[in-house]
Amino acid sequence: MSIDEVGRAYRLRSAEYTAALGSISDTAQQDQDLISAWSRGIEGKVVDAGCGPGHWTNFLFGHGVTVEGLDMVDEFLDAASARYPDVPFRGGTLEAMPYDDGSLSGILSWYSIIHTHPGELNAVLGEFARCVHPGGSILLGFFEGRHIEPFEHAVVRAYTWPVPAIRDALAAAGFEMVETHSRTDQGHRPHAAMIARRGTQPQPGRCASAQSDPSRVA
Repeated sequence: MSIDEVGRAYRLRSAEYTAALGSISDTAQQDQDLISAWSRGIEGKVVDAGCGPGHWTNFLFGHGVTVEGLDMVDEFLDAASARYPDVPFRGGTLEAMPYDDGSLSGILSWYSIIHTHPGELNAVLGEFARCVHPGGSILLGFFEGRHIEPFEHAVVRAYTWPVPAIRDALAAAGFEMVETHSRTDQGHRPHAAMIARRGTQPQPGRCASAQSDPSRVA
């Protein structure tokens, strides 16, 4: 699944997605508490990477965070800017973020890596590491599973990830684990969230990709 295909799928359903899931009232209180707690104490710029309708960007903005929303779907950016005119939004992809090296204090990646092909995840996390200064923090939200495995998401193909595989990929990109959260809400896929801190050097040789379980990845 290419970036263009993912973007095209979300462009076609952006209005529907925003109406169904584009408000903080549509989110779990546990997620609000986690994201709020993570953001406290972060000094400097934070990017909501893959911000979609912008509700989490606005949530952080309302908590006093210096934040910008980033998304590749113009329709999402237009809607977010109209709904939250005081919050900055910018076009861009996870694979080539429009920020200088070490210029960010934090990245919220809330379900924005779920459509990333397993063979490309290391490149995305490497881009996060490039943009976040040492000591900066990232928070990832994703669908947890026993294997790296594709499934038919409501919009476009997505992947489940085992927590250890994401942990290894983060370590390979130069992040140090801080905490992990997992839960399963009734009627939903298992959910995981991980907070990691940018170290000073990557740890070569530890990576998670399709090679982790090639028979499980389409």
